Amino acid sequence: MAIVCALCAAGRPAQAQWLLHPVDSTIEFRGLSAVNASVVWASGTRGRIARSTDGGATWRIDTVPGARGLDLRDVQAMSATRAWTMSSGEAEKGQAKIFGTTDGATWVEQFAEKDSGGFFDSMAAWDNEHAITIGDPIKHQLYVLLTSDGHTWTRVPTEHAPPTIPGEGSFAASGTCVVVNGSSNAWIVTGGAATARVWRTTDRGKTWKVADTPVHAGNSSSGIFSVAFADARHGVVVGGDYTKPKGLFDNVAITDDGGATWRLPRGALPQGFMSGVAYIPGTSGRSLVAVGLGGTARSDDGGESWTMIDAVPYNSVAFASSTAGWAVGPRGRIARWNPTASGTSRP
Repeated sequence: MAIVCALCAAGRPAQAQWLLHPVDSTIEFRGLSAVNASVVWASGTRGRIARSTDGGATWRIDTVPGARGLDLRDVQAMSATRAWTMSSGEAEKGQAKIFGTTDGATWVEQFAEKDSGGFFDSMAAWDNEHAITIGDPIKHQLYVLLTSDGHTWTRVPTEHAPPTIPGEGSFAASGTCVVVNGSSNAWIVTGGAATARVWRTTDRGKTWKVADTPVHAGNSSSGIFSVAFADARHGVVVGGDYTKPKGLFDNVAITDDGGATWRLPRGALPQGFMSGVAYIPGTSGRSLVAVGLGGTARSDDGGESWTMIDAVPYNSVAFASSTAGWAVGPRGRIARWNPTASGTSRP
């Protein structure tokens, strides 16, 4: 473990949109969870967890016991001390695991998938006891794990859900290919197939429906990578092709009927591959930020049009309030949102 002071001023251009708080240049961060203005967690390679309880002024870096060789692609935090994290990798090699902590320091392995083909992609939580973890389909069936006590996980039967299509799966790129709302709504996004799709449930995973989207798809590296909902009806998905980070594709779709139908925005799209998207709280669903290897894009009209504001690669983005937003990425990159900025930051 270590306490790392944030480098809050050195090398930063004036009025950067993201204020860099680098903690370890060897970690690839993909998991991100912003609890409030003070508390934020991130997870990444080599079983590492980063946590700040003072708004990013200092960071504590821990290695989850038993996870040193694992890639923690997502973290879902509920407070400064309570969180889950999951590793992405082949289940048959012992790389698909879920860990939990209730004190912020002691981690317990809660679940390990053993079935061949198992691969965790993302997790989300409705409250301290109820959470969901999703993985790649097994035998053409949606893979969903639920906990109702915060400690034990059970696979939900999905044999009566629509079957997945050849190549379909979620991308463990940003920890945001599943999102929840209210007490029982959830959405899962997929790619890797002929069509990029959104799965939805209103009964906490008991039943599922699926909808096609116009987001670019057609090969194993393209589709939807992230989903966010402002409320039960209004949502957005982003994606593209991660092998072409600057490629121009139909990489955003929006819905106003809870995910039953999706359409392309009417205005300009982000430029390049986008792996994470989040609504800015307090904007009535009008303002969003998307990040990816292509940089950072912002929308202030509910996702109808986008402007690129940064060219620095990030993997994931999360907001706790209109002023407490975070992005994480490669080379230990952690950055805090600067709501007053009008310039462009640099690596």
